[in-house]
Amino acid sequence: MIRNLSLLSALAATTTLCSSPALAQSTDDANQSIERITIQGDFRRMTVQEAPTSVTALVAERFGQRGAVHLESMLNAMANVNFSGGSSRARFIQIRGVGERSQFVDPIQPSVGLLIDGINYSGLAQAAQLFDISQVEVYRGPQSGRFGADGMAGMLVLESTQPGTEAQGQWQLGVANYGGVRGGFAAGAELGALGRGRISVYQQRDDGFIENTYLQRDDTNSRSERNLRINLFTELAPDWSLRTTFHALRQDNGYDAFSLDNDRTTLSDEPGEDDLRSRAGRLALTYNGWQAAEVELSVSTLTADSVYSYDEDWSYVGIAPGWEYSSFDAYERERDDQTIELRIVSQQPLMLAQRETDWLAGIYIYDRDETLRRDFYNWDIDQQDAFTSDYLSEHRAIYGELTHHVNPAWQLTAGARFERYDNGYTDSNQVRENPTDTMWGGRLSLSYLPEVDQLWYLTLARGYKAGGVNGEALGKAQDASLTDLRDYLLARATFAPELLTSLELGHKVVSADQRLALQAAVFVQQRDDVQLKGWVNRDQSFVGYLQNAAEGNAYGAELEVTYRVNEAVETFASVGWLETEIDGFVTEDGVDMSGREQAHAPNYQYNAGVRWQLLENLQLTLETDGKDGFYYSDSHMSRADSMQVLHANVRWQLGAWRLSLWARNLTDEDYGIRGFYFGNDPRKEYVPETYEQFGEPRRFGFTANYHF
Repeated sequence: MIRNLSLLSALAATTTLCSSPALAQSTDDANQSIERITIQGDFRRMTVQEAPTSVTALVAERFGQRGAVHLESMLNAMANVNFSGGSSRARFIQIRGVGERSQFVDPIQPSVGLLIDGINYSGLAQAAQLFDISQVEVYRGPQSGRFGADGMAGMLVLESTQPGTEAQGQWQLGVANYGGVRGGFAAGAELGALGRGRISVYQQRDDGFIENTYLQRDDTNSRSERNLRINLFTELAPDWSLRTTFHALRQDNGYDAFSLDNDRTTLSDEPGEDDLRSRAGRLALTYNGWQAAEVELSVSTLTADSVYSYDEDWSYVGIAPGWEYSSFDAYERERDDQTIELRIVSQQPLMLAQRETDWLAGIYIYDRDETLRRDFYNWDIDQQDAFTSDYLSEHRAIYGELTHHVNPAWQLTAGARFERYDNGYTDSNQVRENPTDTMWGGRLSLSYLPEVDQLWYLTLARGYKAGGVNGEALGKAQDASLTDLRDYLLARATFAPELLTSLELGHKVVSADQRLALQAAVFVQQRDDVQLKGWVNRDQSFVGYLQNAAEGNAYGAELEVTYRVNEAVETFASVGWLETEIDGFVTEDGVDMSGREQAHAPNYQYNAGVRWQLLENLQLTLETDGKDGFYYSDSHMSRADSMQVLHANVRWQLGAWRLSLWARNLTDEDYGIRGFYFGNDPRKEYVPETYEQFGEPRRFGFTANYHF
């Protein structure tokens, strides 16, 4: 009961906001109205209040209020959105309890995708740096009709600040505890015949939140990240326009996060790395000289070279003679993506049944070539060994959508996408597999707009993700130490595609006095052929694999409210409720997980706060995030504890200068973001126990922005 008090308090506060008698007051004391955000991720641009789906859009001002430099610092502010650790930055995100939590040997298909300036970064969320990002959009529920296989459970869309016709930009400098420093520059202007352009460069570093007592260092989990983004908008001719995008990222991060003592002190003698080098570019050519429709052809490419390594024993030679082992594991990946998409979007609607019908159609081609080299200690041959693999994934899709305006208040949207994948896989263990299949998804939405700034909608959506091969399991099936599991592993050579079907009812409204904005959604969803991660654990040998459980079920709700009490005070709240269940999943050691909650699917989440304009140029923001405990894995019963953290920001606006004093996790609470259950402490003779990686401790700092 105690763990639910925070949720009840948040719900009570939200209810108070919605039922306040102040809603009936005039707007005489409210000179500022609720902001309307136009979202970029749907097929057509529209405001959040017009979209027939549960979507959260956060603007750059919100990032500054939390001192956020990376997307991971914003995720706890969003209802039914979670993330996992196991890395230096949050790479894997879960929406409504669905999403991957890690990647080791085998290639994966993300359930939650990521686009940055239209470029597919799915599975590379460490690249989601927030400097000069104008807004973040989070789409909940199946989005495969729009985004394909990467959008089965939801999608995140980040858009850079676009250049205007006048020269504008900013400088940023900041410092923080744990050795944090940051600096950035962004500028945009009219560039003559080239059009409108904007460039941003940014670098930040900190020492991380770990003290390695064996090496006597406090920077083995450090982070050093540099980012460059360029966007150019060119009018080639009266009816032709071109958007050119270029990204470059360099991440040199340490990885030394897990402790044998389950605290923020480690004993590793060989700390690891979590590095990324990426280059990406996109050309989007638009033709709008055809009266009936606008045509867009986009071509993008991305290369990403990463190193993920760690001290597998988390200790040093000599910690427990006679019991200890020493091992280092390293994964070097090279990924090359190419995407081509042709889309035609109507500008002049068709007339069906004497009513206007908007339409669109598209073709999508996506290729990913991912190679892996793993350097590890092979206990079967008792020496260092190497493993290599190559994964070539080809996706081809066609899609379309119709929006029929039944009358001025009612509209019906029907869309579908058909996608074929061919996932060729080879590795140094002589594994050769080529899973192929055809999948389909889409949505059927009925929307009711009785007046401006009001929407009711009912959406039935279907998402999908591709099947694949368990190369690690097939290779390990030949190990002498695992002969008793050979048939078990061979039976899991491949896994089938997963499907997710969702029914969602939602309501969005902005009050007539422009002081209240509310969006609420209730949903029920079913997963078929659920892809769940299983593990074989024999002594210090671990084999991971994906297998299809029968199904998974979930239902829940999201509520977001912003209410301007008066000219000086604005309150906000976001609350998520989620109930999930697994059916038909049995672990390798015979435990039936049917009836249990899904991993990384907390029962509740909330964010609530207040912005108070103390003086004309001085603003205070206080907010709190809360989250229920959740299971770390589908294959064991270890759980994270519930958490509640407090953030604060004081901002001074002095002409062109914006000065911010910010703090996150003011109470310095330890809360888990990734957990494992196995034996790894030789001092305890490898008794199985839960090991956790904690989220960031108390952070505070000062940031100065100069806008010109």
